[in-house]
Amino acid sequence: MSDKVIAQRGLWLDEMEVGATYKHAPGRTITEADNTLFTAVSMNTQALHLDAAWSATEPFGERLVNSMFTLATLIGLSVSQLTQGTTVGNLGFSEVSFPAPMFHGDTLYAETTILDKRNSKSRPGQGIVTFEHRGYNQDGKLVAKAVRQAMMFDSSHESAAAKSAADTADQTETGK
Repeated sequence: MSDKVIAQRGLWLDEMEVGATYKHAPGRTITEADNTLFTAVSMNTQALHLDAAWSATEPFGERLVNSMFTLATLIGLSVSQLTQGTTVGNLGFSEVSFPAPMFHGDTLYAETTILDKRNSKSRPGQGIVTFEHRGYNQDGKLVAKAVRQAMMFDSSHESAAAKSAADTADQTETGK
């Protein structure tokens, strides 16, 4: 039996390759409950998300999944592969679009391309990455696209975090 421990994490800035595309798995099937809860919690009272009878008379003939839920899920699908524990924080979005709607029962699949990365001039050990996230439904139709920038740690943060954890463990063992 091995004593090796492997922690799940995203990629460090220096591990990200401009032009590389990451396909995220698994996908996420969106339920009526997901949509209703998100819509209610976010105080978005748009009838298009909540009122089945009214929505039936509108162009799509049924309720649509809240686009902000689609966006949040699209970004969320990328976290474990790209940014879990390796991000400083989200900086913003420069583009968000929803070329097709999502409906209850649709499954969202995501992929991300690294468009750009650069070291920070003012924050050593950190840098800015530009991600292009794309979401597709189960039929392969593009339903969401978002370009966002995030501040990411480089791999020097891993050794600093490990040293801090070791120092904490030493203090615990010695009772300090």
